[in-house]
Amino acid sequence: MRQHLAQQYDEEESEINITPMLDVVFIMLIFFIVTATFVKEAGIEVNRPDAATAVKQEKANILVAIGPNNDIWIDRRQVDIRSVRPNIERLHAENPQGSVVIQADKESKTDTLIQVMDAARSAGVFNVSIAANEP
Repeated sequence: MRQHLAQQYDEEESEINITPMLDVVFIMLIFFIVTATFVKEAGIEVNRPDAATAVKQEKANILVAIGPNNDIWIDRRQVDIRSVRPNIERLHAENPQGSVVIQADKESKTDTLIQVMDAARSAGVFNVSIAANEP
C-alpha cells in the first residue's frame, strides 16, 4: 500500500504544470499588441530629395507618396487626386493628433505636390510636412 502511494506521489511530482507559463505568455502577447504603434506605409518607395534642415517627424500617421510619374499612393493604394481629400479626412478621423507627411519623388511635379498639400489642408489637417533625406 505504501509502495503504491509512493509510486503515485512520484508520478504526480514528475509532471510539470505549464499552465501558468502559458498565461504569462498570452498576457505579454496582449500587452505588446495593445502598446504597439502601427506605421502605415504609403505604398511605394520614393527617391526623396536631400535637405540640410530635415527634421524627424514623430507623430506622422498619414503618409502620402507621390511617385516619379505623379501617381499618388495612400495606404498602399494608388488614388486619384480627387480622392486624396476624402482619404485624408478618413485617416485623420482615426487619429486626430497625427499629421500628414508627403513623400514626393525627386522626379515628381511641384503641381502634384501643391494639389496634395491643398487637399490635406482642405481636409482639416494643417500640420503638413514634406519628407526629405538628411545629407
